[in-house]
Amino acid sequence: MLLEKRVFDNRRPILSIVVPCYNEAEVLSHTHARLSRVLEGLAGVECERIYVDDGSTDGTWEAVDRLARQSDAVRAVKLSRNFGHQSACLAGLRESSGDAVIVIDADLQDPPELIPEMVALWWDGWSVVSARRRSRAGESLFKKASAYVFYRTLSLMSDHPLALDTGDFRLLDREVVALLGQMPDKNVYLRGAVSWFGLPETGVTYDRASRYSGESKYTLRKMLDLSRRGLLAHSSVPLRLPAYLGTAALAGGLARAAVRRDPRLLAGPGAFGAQALALGIMGEYLRAVLRQVQGRPHYVVERRVGMISPVPRLEERVAL
Repeated sequence: MLLEKRVFDNRRPILSIVVPCYNEAEVLSHTHARLSRVLEGLAGVECERIYVDDGSTDGTWEAVDRLARQSDAVRAVKLSRNFGHQSACLAGLRESSGDAVIVIDADLQDPPELIPEMVALWWDGWSVVSARRRSRAGESLFKKASAYVFYRTLSLMSDHPLALDTGDFRLLDREVVALLGQMPDKNVYLRGAVSWFGLPETGVTYDRASRYSGESKYTLRKMLDLSRRGLLAHSSVPLRLPAYLGTAALAGGLARAAVRRDPRLLAGPGAFGAQALALGIMGEYLRAVLRQVQGRPHYVVERRVGMISPVPRLEERVAL
């Protein structure tokens, strides 16, 4: 793939770091310190950090509010309640002003030290630089296995290719951020949406570390919700599955009825199970349609602290 190196005339480009936070008060000071050390070593770019508090119930907001008041390069955004990780990431992307934006979780499982390598690839012309997990330390066998199966199942069932073993730790060019901000989808699944755009994408691999402190905020319920979002937003296979199961159940019932010469076998538990599964899957898609029709926002911002960058966003610069 032939790429053009990025050139910025008469100004230094801005790199935005978006950090979604949910009950991360214990680790935030360490996260901020490591980010600061990495960003101070970056040459040729100006950096801003945006901490998004996703309805935390501990001292997370007080911590990010304090950081924003101590530095003009830090901004804090408080959501009115817990809207979920994907919505918090989207909020940070929309608040950002960078020519490139990196999303990284606050728990330090994803190393900030990868940022210079990601920025270098962006300078070379890549629109998306994904961080792919080679290993996952400190996680249970169940979580590792479920993540492995999830990514491969979703990629197999998706209507378009998806990056494997890749979370939201990514660098996105402003063009990609603008596209994400304009998407009307209510079942937002950023990882799938980024791949759906089809813009030039490359990656770096790393070994994911254990959490610095505290416990993972991705409970089984949240993992299942993320899986549901991914399937509904980027796969039509579940919608077609009832037709396949119904056909198989009907064919099996007809075969049993013909062999045993008993038409009552057509009303067996197999047919009922296929019908119930079909209704359940259809219900999930109808629920997604309802959310889309309702038109509610992905999140609500309660407070903002910190200066807004004087450099306009790409879409605003185009308008000028």
